Amino acid sequence: MTNRRKNSRDEDVNFRALRILESNPQISQRELAKALGISLGGINYCLNALVEKGHVKIANFRSSQNKIGYIYELTPEGIAHRAILASRFIKRKMAEYDALKAEIESLQADMHANVPVEDG
Repeated sequence: MTNRRKNSRDEDVNFRALRILESNPQISQRELAKALGISLGGINYCLNALVEKGHVKIANFRSSQNKIGYIYELTPEGIAHRAILASRFIKRKMAEYDALKAEIESLQADMHANVPVEDG
């Protein structure tokens, strides 16, 4: 996998994680991993990187029955970073959409060009 593709994939995971954490700060790492379709170790790595960059702050959820429960809070830097990632995500997805649409149109043109004409 090229570095560019890996970076895009990592950005997509970070963006989606930030969106989920913003709307559900009490989510467990296991639930977040499942929602993103990545391993528990992968989400742990992702969260640690977001914390290290100052985009997410982790706090104990004191009133939780689960004493190891945490709240994941987006910092102001995290909110700004999510907005940047959202813009990049939209640009990538629009480019993918345009490429897919062009490929479908090309395949449809090929298909129509290769369909035998029936004499009536």
